[in-house]
Amino acid sequence: MYKKWWKILAAVLVFYSTIAGFLMPVPRLAILNETIRNLYFHVPMWFSMVVLFSISVYYSIKSLSTQQEEYDLKAVESVNAAIIFGILGLITGSVWAKFTWGQFWSFDPKQNFAAISLLLYFAYLILRSAIDEEQKRAKISAIYNIFAFPMMIVLLFVLPRLQDSLHPGNGGNPGFNSYDLDSRMRMVFYPACAGWILIGFWIYTIRYRLRSIEHKLQNN
Repeated sequence: MYKKWWKILAAVLVFYSTIAGFLMPVPRLAILNETIRNLYFHVPMWFSMVVLFSISVYYSIKSLSTQQEEYDLKAVESVNAAIIFGILGLITGSVWAKFTWGQFWSFDPKQNFAAISLLLYFAYLILRSAIDEEQKRAKISAIYNIFAFPMMIVLLFVLPRLQDSLHPGNGGNPGFNSYDLDSRMRMVFYPACAGWILIGFWIYTIRYRLRSIEHKLQNN
């Protein structure tokens, strides 16, 4: 049980933040109105994605330095889990955009750069599938992953701030902390972020165990 405490915590945090996210009162802000509740779901998806990509690049560095296949498998499964959260981030963001900006995809810089960031990692998976030799695949994909990560950070957190944008916190628009992420919302937002990050890590560990079993069966 002592090894499962964080899984139980993850489930409790996500369950709490989901129920509280729909039921607890939120500030009445112009344009946003009730859609501000999406903050509890949309932003944690991106945080989870970035954490998982960080884990991936860490194991890519370990893979290059040690040449151990274990680290290569951990890197790719972390990317696979991160992409799941990236897609969920795009979907929740598009739904939010529909109710606040008038359309699902308005080609806002933040939306465009987020999509490009995911395409970088789809290219990583395609690159891996195109190389048959295991050691060569591990080395080339690790190098690609190490360079893709800072590009993803720039695309998500740097370039949108340099352009006009409808997205809060970008292009001169204030972030939520600036105008009304009050104490009631923090009581839900922070647990939501922690819970979904743990869920993302949980998904990654499950995928890695399955990939390890599959790999052992193929080599026997």
